[in-house]
Amino acid sequence: MRDERQAALEVIASEVRACTRCRLHETRTLAVPGEGDPDTEVVFVGEGPGMNEDREGRPFVGRAGGLLVRLLASIGWQRDDVFITNVVKCRPPGNRDPEADEIAACAPYLQRQLEVLDPAVVVTLGRFSMQAFIPGARIGQVHGTTHPVDPATGAASALAFAMYHPAAALRSSGVEQTSFEDVARVPSVLVRARELRAGSPAPDASSATPPVTTTAPSTVAAAPVPPPRPDAPAAVVAEPAPDDASQLTLF
Repeated sequence: MRDERQAALEVIASEVRACTRCRLHETRTLAVPGEGDPDTEVVFVGEGPGMNEDREGRPFVGRAGGLLVRLLASIGWQRDDVFITNVVKCRPPGNRDPEADEIAACAPYLQRQLEVLDPAVVVTLGRFSMQAFIPGARIGQVHGTTHPVDPATGAASALAFAMYHPAAALRSSGVEQTSFEDVARVPSVLVRARELRAGSPAPDASSATPPVTTTAPSTVAAAPVPPPRPDAPAAVVAEPAPDDASQLTLF
């Protein structure tokens, strides 16, 4: 039930806010557990909080968050239609890359969030998130493609869809255009994931499936399918925080 999922996510969030499992707690202002619709079928997983996120305790609220809102709007979704979180829940100092032991320390939180949400689709944002769900892949080769998710991640029956991190798109107009083309495929991935969950065998995590769409659209149109869990109440799009130059260097 929705209330039970929300309560379970709040328990995890409370543990994240008090976590001291790795060195990142020593320099954080606020931990960033994640937020979104507990009934969603789609989870977006980034890499780690930036400066604005560290100040507010919410994911993707700086310039990268503003672009993520635009990406979702291009397919007719709002940020509150999905759940948004990160591989590491505390900001790495200076927005450096998260280190392997820090990712490992945070992994149980993400696993438990996915177990509660049971998403049909996990959209990875950036290479560290991608590696958690598509090990050994290179983001330049697999962005815009779909892969089965290992149930050990916490997503028992899901497809992973790889995208560039929005911060990378802020640095390159080409990556930004590619990101809009990639996100346009997410509704089709959701349809395919629903089909697999409804009647087909669970995806085999040992092999990747081909992209849902093999040719990127020349223009980005509104998605032909409704937002995840269309029975959920409509939400207001969150406004991004003021521009923060440090967001440009986030992973």
